[in-house]
Amino acid sequence: MKKQNWCIKSLELLLVAWSMQMAQVKEVILVTGGAGYIGSHVAYQLVQRGCRVIILDMFVHNQPFNHSWATVVRGDCGDRATLDTVFEKYHIDAVMHFAAFAYVGESVQDPAKYYVNNVTNTITLLNAMRAHGVKKIIFSSTCAVYGIPLQLPLVETHQRCPVNPYGNTKLSIELLLNDFAVAYGMQFVAFRYFNAAGGDAQNGLWEWHVPETHIIPLALRAAMNGKSFTVFGNDYATSDGTCIRDYLHVHDIAQAHVLALDYLKKGGASDFFNLGTGRGYSVKEILDMVETVCGKKIKRITGNRRAGDPAILVADATKARNILGWRPAFSDLQPLITAAYEAERARRACGNDF
Repeated sequence: MKKQNWCIKSLELLLVAWSMQMAQVKEVILVTGGAGYIGSHVAYQLVQRGCRVIILDMFVHNQPFNHSWATVVRGDCGDRATLDTVFEKYHIDAVMHFAAFAYVGESVQDPAKYYVNNVTNTITLLNAMRAHGVKKIIFSSTCAVYGIPLQLPLVETHQRCPVNPYGNTKLSIELLLNDFAVAYGMQFVAFRYFNAAGGDAQNGLWEWHVPETHIIPLALRAAMNGKSFTVFGNDYATSDGTCIRDYLHVHDIAQAHVLALDYLKKGGASDFFNLGTGRGYSVKEILDMVETVCGKKIKRITGNRRAGDPAILVADATKARNILGWRPAFSDLQPLITAAYEAERARRACGNDF
Protein backbone atom coordinates (compact mmCIF):
# COMPACT_ATOMS: atom_id res chain seq x y z
CA MET A 1 0.00 0.00 0.00
CA LYS A 2 2.85 2.39 0.89
CA LYS A 3 4.49 1.68 -2.46
CA GLN A 4 1.21 2.34 -4.27
CA ASN A 5 0.76 5.65 -2.41
CA TRP A 6 4.34 6.62 -3.24
CA CYS A 7 3.72 5.89 -6.94
CA ILE A 8 0.53 7.94 -6.92
CA LYS A 9 2.30 10.83 -5.20
CA SER A 10 5.18 10.66 -7.66
CA LEU A 11 2.74 10.70 -10.57
CA GLU A 12 0.98 13.72 -9.10
CA LEU A 13 4.30 15.57 -8.78
CA LEU A 14 5.20 14.71 -12.38
CA LEU A 15 1.83 15.99 -13.58
CA VAL A 16 2.29 19.24 -11.66
CA ALA A 17 5.78 19.69 -13.13
CA TRP A 18 4.48 18.95 -16.62
CA SER A 19 1.63 21.42 -16.17
CA MET A 20 4.06 24.13 -15.03
CA GLN A 21 6.31 23.42 -18.00
CA MET A 22 3.41 23.59 -20.44
CA ALA A 23 2.26 26.87 -18.90
CA GLN A 24 5.66 28.31 -19.74
CA VAL A 25 5.56 27.19 -23.37
CA LYS A 26 4.92 30.17 -25.61
CA GLU A 27 3.10 30.16 -28.90
CA VAL A 28 5.63 30.64 -31.66
CA ILE A 29 4.46 32.99 -34.41
CA LEU A 30 6.31 33.45 -37.70
CA VAL A 31 5.89 37.04 -38.92
CA THR A 32 6.99 37.48 -42.53
CA GLY A 33 7.90 41.08 -43.22
CA GLY A 34 7.97 41.59 -39.46
CA ALA A 35 10.69 44.24 -39.59
CA GLY A 36 8.45 46.43 -41.74
CA TYR A 37 6.00 49.11 -40.70
CA ILE A 38 2.81 47.20 -39.85
CA GLY A 39 4.56 43.87 -39.29
CA SER A 40 6.83 45.27 -36.57
CA HIS A 41 3.92 46.78 -34.63
CA VAL A 42 2.03 43.49 -34.81
CA ALA A 43 5.14 41.55 -33.78
CA TYR A 44 5.60 43.78 -30.73
CA GLN A 45 2.00 43.30 -29.61
CA LEU A 46 2.35 39.54 -30.01
CA VAL A 47 5.39 39.59 -27.72
CA GLN A 48 3.44 41.65 -25.18
CA ARG A 49 0.78 38.97 -25.04
CA GLY A 50 3.37 36.26 -24.35
CA CYS A 51 4.14 34.87 -27.81
CA ARG A 52 7.59 34.11 -29.13
CA VAL A 53 8.03 35.94 -32.43
CA ILE A 54 10.25 34.82 -35.30
CA ILE A 55 10.64 37.56 -37.90
CA LEU A 56 11.54 36.62 -41.47
CA ASP A 57 12.41 39.72 -43.48
CA MET A 58 14.54 40.68 -46.49
CA PHE A 59 15.03 44.28 -45.24
CA VAL A 60 14.35 45.65 -48.72
CA HIS A 61 14.14 49.21 -47.31
CA ASN A 62 17.35 48.80 -45.27
CA GLN A 63 15.33 49.73 -42.22
CA PRO A 64 17.02 49.52 -38.81
CA PHE A 65 15.66 46.84 -36.49
CA ASN A 66 17.56 46.52 -33.23
CA HIS A 67 14.92 44.94 -31.01
CA SER A 68 15.91 42.03 -28.81
CA TRP A 69 12.32 40.97 -28.14
CA ALA A 70 12.13 39.11 -31.48
CA THR A 71 14.28 36.51 -33.22
CA VAL A 72 15.19 37.89 -36.64
CA VAL A 73 16.00 35.74 -39.65
CA ARG A 74 17.20 37.64 -42.70
CA GLY A 75 15.75 35.83 -45.67
CA ASP A 76 13.10 35.51 -48.35
CA CYS A 77 9.77 33.85 -47.65
CA GLY A 78 9.97 32.54 -51.20
CA ASP A 79 13.08 30.50 -50.34
CA ARG A 80 11.82 27.02 -49.46
CA ALA A 81 15.09 25.95 -47.85
CA THR A 82 15.00 28.96 -45.50
CA LEU A 83 11.37 28.27 -44.66
CA ASP A 84 12.06 24.60 -43.91
CA THR A 85 14.88 25.60 -41.57
CA VAL A 86 12.67 28.13 -39.76
CA PHE A 87 9.72 25.75 -39.37
CA GLU A 88 11.92 22.89 -38.17
CA LYS A 89 14.07 24.95 -35.80
CA TYR A 90 11.37 27.04 -34.14
CA HIS A 91 8.29 24.76 -34.27
CA ILE A 92 5.98 27.45 -35.63
CA ASP A 93 2.35 27.47 -34.43
CA ALA A 94 0.92 30.13 -36.78
CA VAL A 95 2.00 32.57 -39.48
CA MET A 96 1.28 36.26 -39.96
CA HIS A 97 2.13 37.21 -43.54
CA PHE A 98 3.08 40.83 -44.28
CA ALA A 99 5.93 40.34 -46.75
CA ALA A 100 4.99 41.98 -50.06
CA PHE A 101 5.89 44.70 -52.51
CA ALA A 102 3.30 47.45 -52.19
CA TYR A 103 3.95 50.33 -54.62
CA VAL A 104 1.02 50.72 -57.00
CA GLY A 105 2.95 52.67 -59.64
CA GLU A 106 5.84 50.23 -59.66
CA SER A 107 3.41 47.32 -59.99
CA VAL A 108 2.07 48.88 -63.20
CA GLN A 109 5.59 49.29 -64.59
CA ASP A 110 6.85 45.86 -63.52
CA PRO A 111 3.95 43.48 -62.81
CA ALA A 112 6.19 40.39 -63.11
CA LYS A 113 8.17 41.54 -60.08
CA TYR A 114 4.96 41.81 -58.08
CA TYR A 115 3.48 38.50 -59.12
CA VAL A 116 6.70 36.65 -58.29
CA ASN A 117 7.28 38.33 -54.93
CA ASN A 118 3.69 38.56 -53.74
CA VAL A 119 1.95 35.55 -55.27
CA THR A 120 4.61 32.95 -56.14
CA ASN A 121 6.38 33.47 -52.80
CA THR A 122 3.09 33.10 -50.95
CA ILE A 123 2.48 29.76 -52.67
CA THR A 124 5.93 28.65 -51.48
CA LEU A 125 5.07 29.80 -47.94
CA LEU A 126 1.72 28.00 -47.94
CA ASN A 127 3.27 24.78 -49.21
CA ALA A 128 5.93 24.98 -46.49
CA MET A 129 3.19 25.44 -43.92
CA ARG A 130 1.43 22.34 -45.22
CA ALA A 131 4.61 20.31 -45.11
CA HIS A 132 5.22 21.25 -41.48
CA GLY A 133 1.63 20.91 -40.30
CA VAL A 134 1.02 24.63 -39.69
CA LYS A 135 -2.58 25.48 -40.53
CA LYS A 136 -3.19 29.01 -39.24
CA ILE A 137 -2.30 32.14 -41.21
CA ILE A 138 -3.30 35.79 -40.94
CA PHE A 139 -2.77 37.69 -44.16
CA SER A 140 -2.18 41.38 -44.82
CA SER A 141 -4.47 42.22 -47.73
CA THR A 142 -5.72 45.62 -48.89
CA CYS A 143 -8.79 47.61 -49.83
CA ALA A 144 -7.20 47.79 -53.31
CA VAL A 145 -8.88 44.44 -54.02
CA TYR A 146 -12.20 46.31 -54.38
CA GLY A 147 -11.11 48.68 -57.14
CA ILE A 148 -13.40 51.63 -57.83
CA PRO A 149 -16.16 51.67 -55.18
CA LEU A 150 -19.71 51.20 -56.42
CA GLN A 151 -21.15 52.09 -53.02
CA LEU A 152 -19.84 53.47 -49.74
CA PRO A 153 -18.89 52.59 -47.14
CA LEU A 154 -17.19 49.53 -48.58
CA VAL A 155 -18.36 46.19 -47.19
CA GLU A 156 -16.63 42.83 -47.58
CA THR A 157 -19.27 41.64 -50.07
CA HIS A 158 -18.49 44.48 -52.50
CA GLN A 159 -17.25 43.19 -55.84
CA ARG A 160 -13.49 42.66 -56.05
CA CYS A 161 -12.18 44.29 -59.20
CA PRO A 162 -8.67 45.72 -58.69
CA VAL A 163 -7.44 48.41 -61.08
CA ASN A 164 -3.69 47.72 -60.81
CA PRO A 165 -1.32 44.73 -60.62
CA TYR A 166 -0.63 45.30 -56.90
CA GLY A 167 -4.33 44.88 -56.13
CA ASN A 168 -4.48 41.90 -58.46
CA THR A 169 -1.69 40.14 -56.56
CA LYS A 170 -3.45 40.65 -53.23
CA LEU A 171 -6.71 39.34 -54.68
CA SER A 172 -4.84 36.35 -56.11
CA ILE A 173 -3.55 35.53 -52.63
CA GLU A 174 -7.05 35.85 -51.16
CA LEU A 175 -8.23 33.29 -53.72
CA LEU A 176 -5.27 31.05 -52.90
CA LEU A 177 -6.07 31.14 -49.20
CA ASN A 178 -9.68 30.24 -49.83
CA ASP A 179 -8.70 27.31 -52.05
CA PHE A 180 -6.09 26.05 -49.55
CA ALA A 181 -8.69 26.25 -46.77
CA VAL A 182 -11.15 24.14 -48.75
CA ALA A 183 -8.63 21.60 -50.02
CA TYR A 184 -6.18 21.31 -47.13
CA GLY A 185 -8.05 22.46 -44.04
CA MET A 186 -6.02 25.64 -43.64
CA GLN A 187 -7.51 28.38 -41.42
CA PHE A 188 -7.02 32.00 -42.40
CA VAL A 189 -8.03 35.55 -41.69
CA ALA A 190 -7.37 38.12 -44.41
CA PHE A 191 -7.47 41.78 -43.39
CA ARG A 192 -8.27 44.42 -45.99
CA TYR A 193 -6.53 47.53 -44.68
CA PHE A 194 -7.50 51.02 -45.62
CA ASN A 195 -4.88 53.67 -44.69
CA ALA A 196 -2.41 52.77 -41.93
CA ALA A 197 -0.81 55.62 -40.02
CA GLY A 198 0.81 56.50 -36.69
CA GLY A 199 3.62 54.78 -34.85
CA ASP A 200 5.04 53.80 -31.47
CA ALA A 201 7.82 56.26 -30.66
CA GLN A 202 8.30 54.93 -27.13
CA ASN A 203 9.27 51.49 -28.44
CA GLY A 204 11.22 52.65 -31.48
CA LEU A 205 8.65 51.62 -34.09
CA TRP A 206 7.85 53.93 -36.98
CA GLU A 207 7.12 54.15 -40.68
CA TRP A 208 10.08 53.50 -42.96
CA HIS A 209 9.58 53.25 -46.71
CA VAL A 210 12.02 54.15 -49.48
CA PRO A 211 10.53 55.93 -51.28
CA GLU A 212 7.79 57.12 -48.95
CA THR A 213 4.37 57.47 -50.61
CA HIS A 214 1.98 57.81 -47.65
CA ILE A 215 0.39 61.19 -47.11
CA ILE A 216 0.91 61.59 -43.35
CA PRO A 217 4.69 61.05 -43.16
CA LEU A 218 5.11 63.11 -46.34
CA ALA A 219 3.04 65.95 -44.88
CA LEU A 220 4.97 65.78 -41.59
CA ARG A 221 8.29 65.94 -43.41
CA ALA A 222 7.06 68.86 -45.52
CA ALA A 223 6.13 70.76 -42.36
CA MET A 224 9.26 69.82 -40.40
CA ASN A 225 11.64 70.51 -43.30
CA GLY A 226 9.92 73.63 -44.63
CA LYS A 227 9.21 72.02 -47.99
CA SER A 228 6.16 72.06 -50.23
CA PHE A 229 3.46 69.41 -50.45
CA THR A 230 1.58 68.59 -53.67
CA VAL A 231 -2.16 68.02 -53.43
CA PHE A 232 -3.20 65.84 -56.34
CA GLY A 233 -6.51 67.38 -57.40
CA ASN A 234 -8.78 69.83 -55.58
CA ASP A 235 -11.90 69.43 -57.71
CA TYR A 236 -13.31 66.15 -56.40
CA ALA A 237 -16.95 65.85 -55.36
CA THR A 238 -16.12 66.23 -51.67
CA SER A 239 -16.71 68.98 -49.12
CA ASP A 240 -13.39 70.71 -49.82
CA GLY A 241 -12.56 69.25 -53.24
CA THR A 242 -9.77 66.92 -52.03
CA CYS A 243 -9.82 63.13 -51.73
CA ILE A 244 -11.19 61.51 -48.58
CA ARG A 245 -9.63 58.40 -47.05
CA ASP A 246 -10.18 56.23 -43.97
CA TYR A 247 -7.10 56.39 -41.70
CA LEU A 248 -6.34 53.80 -39.04
CA HIS A 249 -3.70 53.87 -36.32
CA VAL A 250 -1.21 51.05 -36.72
CA HIS A 251 -1.77 50.11 -33.06
CA ASP A 252 -5.42 49.37 -33.85
CA ILE A 253 -4.36 47.30 -36.85
CA ALA A 254 -2.01 45.30 -34.65
CA GLN A 255 -4.75 44.71 -32.10
CA ALA A 256 -6.94 43.22 -34.83
CA HIS A 257 -4.23 40.67 -35.66
CA VAL A 258 -3.95 39.54 -32.05
CA LEU A 259 -7.73 39.13 -31.90
CA ALA A 260 -7.66 37.18 -35.18
CA LEU A 261 -5.12 34.78 -33.75
CA ASP A 262 -7.40 34.10 -30.78
CA TYR A 263 -10.33 33.72 -33.17
CA LEU A 264 -8.55 31.05 -35.22
CA LYS A 265 -7.34 29.23 -32.10
CA LYS A 266 -10.97 28.91 -31.00
CA GLY A 267 -11.85 27.30 -34.33
CA GLY A 268 -13.18 30.39 -36.09
CA ALA A 269 -14.09 30.01 -39.75
CA SER A 270 -11.73 31.41 -42.38
CA ASP A 271 -12.90 34.86 -43.42
CA PHE A 272 -12.14 38.32 -44.82
CA PHE A 273 -12.40 41.52 -42.75
CA ASN A 274 -12.15 45.21 -43.48
CA LEU A 275 -10.04 47.28 -41.09
CA GLY A 276 -11.07 50.91 -41.00
CA THR A 277 -12.90 53.43 -38.85
CA GLY A 278 -15.90 54.15 -41.05
CA ARG A 279 -14.95 57.82 -41.09
CA GLY A 280 -12.92 59.58 -43.75
CA TYR A 281 -10.69 62.65 -43.63
CA SER A 282 -9.83 64.79 -46.64
CA VAL A 283 -6.32 65.66 -47.77
CA LYS A 284 -6.96 69.23 -46.64
CA GLU A 285 -8.03 68.05 -43.18
CA ILE A 286 -4.86 65.98 -42.89
CA LEU A 287 -2.66 68.94 -43.85
CA ASP A 288 -4.51 71.26 -41.47
CA MET A 289 -4.03 68.84 -38.58
CA VAL A 290 -0.35 68.32 -39.42
CA GLU A 291 0.12 72.08 -39.25
CA THR A 292 -1.65 72.19 -35.89
CA VAL A 293 0.38 69.34 -34.40
CA CYS A 294 3.74 70.56 -35.78
CA GLY A 295 3.05 74.24 -35.22
CA LYS A 296 4.33 74.95 -38.73
CA LYS A 297 2.70 75.86 -42.02
CA ILE A 298 2.94 73.73 -45.14
CA LYS A 299 3.40 75.30 -48.55
CA ARG A 300 0.70 73.64 -50.64
CA ILE A 301 0.89 73.10 -54.38
CA THR A 302 -2.11 71.91 -56.37
CA GLY A 303 -1.27 69.25 -58.93
CA ASN A 304 -3.31 67.22 -61.38
CA ARG A 305 -5.43 64.29 -60.27
CA ARG A 306 -3.72 60.92 -60.21
CA ALA A 307 -5.22 58.32 -62.52
CA GLY A 308 -7.49 55.88 -60.71
CA ASP A 309 -7.86 57.89 -57.49
CA PRO A 310 -11.47 57.59 -56.24
CA ALA A 311 -12.91 60.65 -54.52
CA ILE A 312 -13.78 58.73 -51.35
CA LEU A 313 -12.65 55.43 -49.82
CA VAL A 314 -14.21 54.58 -46.47
CA ALA A 315 -14.57 51.18 -44.80
CA ASP A 316 -17.47 49.45 -43.13
CA ALA A 317 -15.72 47.44 -40.38
CA THR A 318 -18.89 46.17 -38.70
CA LYS A 319 -17.91 42.58 -39.40
CA ALA A 320 -14.58 42.87 -37.56
CA ARG A 321 -16.31 44.51 -34.62
CA ASN A 322 -19.07 41.91 -34.41
CA ILE A 323 -17.04 38.74 -35.03
CA LEU A 324 -13.60 39.59 -33.65
CA GLY A 325 -14.67 42.07 -30.99
CA TRP A 326 -12.32 44.66 -32.50
CA ARG A 327 -12.67 48.31 -31.43
CA PRO A 328 -10.26 50.87 -32.91
CA ALA A 329 -9.26 53.12 -29.99
CA PHE A 330 -6.43 55.31 -31.30
CA SER A 331 -7.59 56.41 -34.75
CA ASP A 332 -9.19 59.82 -34.18
CA LEU A 333 -7.35 62.33 -36.34
CA GLN A 334 -5.49 64.42 -33.77
CA PRO A 335 -4.04 61.55 -31.67
CA LEU A 336 -3.21 59.67 -34.86
CA ILE A 337 -1.27 62.61 -36.35
CA THR A 338 0.35 63.31 -32.98
CA ALA A 339 1.54 59.69 -32.74
CA ALA A 340 2.93 59.86 -36.28
CA TYR A 341 4.70 63.15 -35.45
CA GLU A 342 6.27 61.72 -32.29
CA ALA A 343 7.43 58.65 -34.21
CA GLU A 344 8.95 60.85 -36.91
CA ARG A 345 10.82 62.88 -34.30
CA ALA A 346 12.03 59.72 -32.54
CA ARG A 347 13.29 58.30 -35.83
CA ARG A 348 15.28 61.47 -36.51
CA ALA A 349 16.63 61.60 -32.97
CA CYS A 350 18.08 58.12 -33.50
CA GLY A 351 19.95 59.39 -36.55
CA ASN A 352 17.69 57.55 -38.96
CA ASP A 353 16.95 59.96 -41.76
CA PHE A 354 16.60 59.71 -45.51
